[in-house]
Amino acid sequence: MASLLFLLTTTLAVYAVGRFNSAAAEHGLGTWPVAIRFGLAVMFVVTGVSHFVGMRETLIDMVPPWPPGAAALVTVTGALELLRAIGLLLHPTRPWATGGLGLMLILMFPANAHLALTGENLPWDDQLVPRTLMQAVFLAAALAVLIPEIRGQRGAHRQYAPGTASKPSAH
Repeated sequence: MASLLFLLTTTLAVYAVGRFNSAAAEHGLGTWPVAIRFGLAVMFVVTGVSHFVGMRETLIDMVPPWPPGAAALVTVTGALELLRAIGLLLHPTRPWATGGLGLMLILMFPANAHLALTGENLPWDDQLVPRTLMQAVFLAAALAVLIPEIRGQRGAHRQYAPGTASKPSAH
């Protein structure tokens, strides 16, 4: 639940700053894709750090029994979350970071499902239905960032493709 709160509060704060501050709006902060991108970055910094401190043992215990090296998997996924969170904020790496986070959300879902199905005395937000809904929200957020990035890149490629004019001709 904490991850969802970080995503929502950061997204809303960035969006509000962009809507009510013209200097911030010039940098796109008042748009939903940019606000969500910042929300995802903060969320994945927090969750990435938790792979190393605070929740490390809990996360290791969440890993289903079938993949080898649960501790190594938690370390790798934590490092990937941190790297991709940074990548969300850098223009050249945004699509790759966002796509990678979306894929990682899908690939890590079995660990969440395993915990929900085998854990005892779990808080309500670790039960299967709430956890699945949160994963769906996280994935939708990643898509809300990825789709405009891809569209923007396609538009840039069309605009500057070889053999095309960058400006309309004045005939």
